[in-house]
Amino acid sequence: MVRLRGARVDAVPVWHRESVVSSKSRAVGTTGGMTGPLAAASSAVGITFDDPALEAAVRTCLDGVESALRDAVISADPVLGEVARHLVDAGGKRFRPLLVALAAQFGDVRAPHVTRAAVVVELTHLATLYHDDVMDEAPVRRGAASANARWGNSIAILTGDYLFARAADIAADLGPEAVRIQSRTFARLVHGQIAETVGPRESNPIEHYLQVIADKTGSLIGTSARFGAMFSGAPPPVVEAVAAYGDTIGVAFQLSDDLLDIASDSAESGKMPGTDLREGVPTLPMLYALADDAADAGSTRLREILGHGPITDDAVVVEALDLLRESAAMKRARETVRGYAERARAQLAQLPDVPARHALESLADFIADRSA
Repeated sequence: MVRLRGARVDAVPVWHRESVVSSKSRAVGTTGGMTGPLAAASSAVGITFDDPALEAAVRTCLDGVESALRDAVISADPVLGEVARHLVDAGGKRFRPLLVALAAQFGDVRAPHVTRAAVVVELTHLATLYHDDVMDEAPVRRGAASANARWGNSIAILTGDYLFARAADIAADLGPEAVRIQSRTFARLVHGQIAETVGPRESNPIEHYLQVIADKTGSLIGTSARFGAMFSGAPPPVVEAVAAYGDTIGVAFQLSDDLLDIASDSAESGKMPGTDLREGVPTLPMLYALADDAADAGSTRLREILGHGPITDDAVVVEALDLLRESAAMKRARETVRGYAERARAQLAQLPDVPARHALESLADFIADRSA
C-alpha cells in the first residue's frame, strides 16, 4: 500500500483509524475445554460453541490454517522469511479464518480449498498490519516490537507487499473467481484507508466514518464468510447470506469497540479508557456529540472539548469520558451498534437451523449485549 525508500512517514492525520478487529489481538490461550487458535478466536470475539462436533470441526480447520500460514510465509531470503513470520508467530484472534471455518459448515468443511481460502484472507489481513504500523509509526504490535520498529519502514512495507503477493498466489490456485473477489476486497480496503486518511472533506462526517469502517473492516470479514461457504460448496443463497452477515458484523464489532473505549474499564476493552480521546480519533459517540446542537451546559462543554483534537490533560480526559457516558450521543451510538448487530442476526434467518448458525448468532448477540 505504501511506497517509501527509508523515509520517515509523516504523522498520520487524526482520521486514521486501524480496524479494531485487527488491533485488539490476544495471545493464544484456553477457554473452557478449548485450546489453541480456536480458544483465542472464540474468547476474543464472543462466539460460543454449544455443539461438540462443531467445535471439533472448527478446531481442526483452524489448526490446519496455522500450519498452512507458516508454510505460506517461507521465503528463500532469510530476512524476509523472519520478518514475514513475525506476526504469524505473534498469534492473534484469527477471526477471519474462524468465519471461514464456520461458514464452511453450511457445505463440506473438509473440501480441499477451505483451508487455503482461510489462509488467503488471513495473509491479506496480516499484510495490512505491516503497512498500518508504518503509517502509524507504531512501536508495538501484539505485545512485541512492530516490524517497522525492529527492521525499519522499508523492510516492513516490502514484507506487507510480499504477504499480499502470497495471498494472490494462493488465491490463483482457488480459481479466477477467488482472485476477482480477493482483488475487489483489497480495492475496498485501499479505498477505506484513503478515505480515512484524507477525512470526510465535504461529506457528512458520520456517514463517512461508517463507510470507512465498512470498507476497512467489514469488507474482508464479509469475504472471509463468503469464501468459507463458497469453497465448501454451499448453495449460492447461503453464500450471499453469510457474506452479507460478515460485512455487517464487522462494522458492528468495530463500532462496539468505540463504545467500550468510553464506557468500560481497561480490563474489558483491552486498552486504557479514553485512548481515542487522547489520540484525537473521532469515533462514533464523539461524532454524534459534535453533531448535537443541544444547548445544555454538558453538551456545550463536550463539544468544546472534542473540538480541540487530541486531549493531553488527564483531568480533561476524565471530564470528557464522564460527559460522554451520560450523553444523548452515547445512547444514540448504542442504538446504532445494536441496529447493526440485529441486522446481522436477521441476515442469518434464511440459513439452515444448524449449530454453525447458532454460533454466528451468538456473535451478534454478544455485540448487542456488550454495547448495551
